[in-house]
Amino acid sequence: MLCPFKLSEDGLEMQFATNHVGHFLLTHLLLDNMKKTAKVTGVEGRVVNLSSAGHFFTYGEGIRFNRINDESGYSDHKAYGQSKLANILHANELSRRLKEEGANVTANSVHPGCIMTNLMRYSMNLMRVLKFFSGFLWKNVPQGAATTCYVALHPDLKGVSGKYFADCNEVNPSLVAQDKDLAMKLWEFSMKLVNEALGV
Repeated sequence: MLCPFKLSEDGLEMQFATNHVGHFLLTHLLLDNMKKTAKVTGVEGRVVNLSSAGHFFTYGEGIRFNRINDESGYSDHKAYGQSKLANILHANELSRRLKEEGANVTANSVHPGCIMTNLMRYSMNLMRVLKFFSGFLWKNVPQGAATTCYVALHPDLKGVSGKYFADCNEVNPSLVAQDKDLAMKLWEFSMKLVNEALGV
């Protein structure tokens, strides 16, 4: 989160690689087993992507497809926002595909809230100032996990898919996060990256 420009071992901008591509790949590798298990057991599978309100603060085009690894114009805040936007777009497109397929698996995304963890190690001074002025809004770790657990486990959310949650409530993400064409484009872009990494 908010780290200086760096490339992953696969040659991808670090925040995009860590926060989106790694999760996209993990979901891709587990999805067939999830669908089969849900079909055999009748128990709904749930994919929950941990996003952030940071997705509101991204690059103008949302995802810099042609400049993901470009250091020029890099902003640690916008790159973080881009990766968190990608989490929502991924969940939305996955949800659409699962519905189309008739799979008993849902996909949603969540904003856990502001939580002081070592995730903020690159911006501790900024976070301390923010916490000083808005400390009453910050959550402890169990409170921060509550929305993720709610979306993953609560029976009231059976069949709910393609939604964005904060504070255990469905809320609207940014307009760009609701862009279906952008979600499809990101899916194809991510599949290409994953296939290259897997040597497919």
